[in-house]
Amino acid sequence: MKYFHLIWAALFRRKTRTILTLVSIIAAFLLFGMLDAVRVSFAEAGQSANGAERLQTGARLSFIQPLPQSLGAQIAKVNGVKDVAYANWFGGAYQDPHNQVFTFAVSPNYLDIYPEVEVDPAQRKAFDSTQNGILAGETIVKKYGWKVGDKIPLQSQIFPNKDGTKNWNFDLVGVMRSKDAKAFQSQMIVMHWKTFDETTPKGYNGGMVGWYISRVNDMNQSDRIAKAIDALSANSDHETKTQTEQAATANWIKQMADIGLIVTSIMGAVFFTLVLLTGNTMMQAVRERTSELAVLKTIGFSSTSVLMMVLAESVMLLLLGGVIGLGLVSLFAPIMSSQSGGMITHTSVGAGSWALGITLAVAIGLVIGILPAWRAMRLNIVDALAGR
Repeated sequence: MKYFHLIWAALFRRKTRTILTLVSIIAAFLLFGMLDAVRVSFAEAGQSANGAERLQTGARLSFIQPLPQSLGAQIAKVNGVKDVAYANWFGGAYQDPHNQVFTFAVSPNYLDIYPEVEVDPAQRKAFDSTQNGILAGETIVKKYGWKVGDKIPLQSQIFPNKDGTKNWNFDLVGVMRSKDAKAFQSQMIVMHWKTFDETTPKGYNGGMVGWYISRVNDMNQSDRIAKAIDALSANSDHETKTQTEQAATANWIKQMADIGLIVTSIMGAVFFTLVLLTGNTMMQAVRERTSELAVLKTIGFSSTSVLMMVLAESVMLLLLGGVIGLGLVSLFAPIMSSQSGGMITHTSVGAGSWALGITLAVAIGLVIGILPAWRAMRLNIVDALAGR
């Protein structure tokens, strides 16, 4: 740029003010990058090549409504279904109710439906033969420092055991690992459904199933198979809704919170505040340089040139802070990922996020720069030099 040195000098004319403004911009775009990582991680939950072959069947009315176990045999007979497993929500917590751990009671063939989950053969055999045994994901094992053979106490937020308390004790017999780093099982615990069903007092589970997972032979036939599965319980007291794994995961997340709306709302507030802050900075900077801008016009700079220089200064300020803020995401996102127990999988800013961030920086720079730039362009040389 022809006048880059003039724009840079004007930008850092008041170094302290500029640096403090930059820190605010960096913080805003760092927050944008971190929240976008959260949004993308939740949006991609359930997306995998293996996941495309799976369908989840739950109650149409509510995901907390159980289904009869007999439905599994009927689903298995549907043309195109390769295998069927089932699971129940347990709702576990370790040591403290705030240390929640995703815990499911699953059928014996549950892991066969998830080829992306790896368990040592000896540990899988131990799990199959130990009714009180559990398998824990490698993320959970690392987080709490567990090892195979440990006694693991868990609290259920919902289900009591035989003694009437919600305190359960299990034997850790194996570790689940993800082959593609995306399997949700690496962040959860599975226990035997039979143990869960027989241990809860009468009236709690009663042989019912939380949801079914079906693996299909041809993912292109998923829509037809889903309709066929739902037709099995049509007009009954347990009508079902069958979806792809990705759709089911997205709906489950939305029932807890609309991540997209939350992220958009927070960032809207942050960037609105940023517009006010940086806009005030630019207005003040231009007011302080009124005589300098008049001199530029006196020596031959056109009004358009002065307009473009002030606009460029504003955009450069936002771009500089935005690039640094987005760059810092790669340093802080891994920390956020580790603290989330692996729920946040994106630890860097993708091309789409970079493009959106740069676009926002330029747009905000133009918005906050247009008014001071317009005033600079309309500046009367005589009045400006006279201090009026």
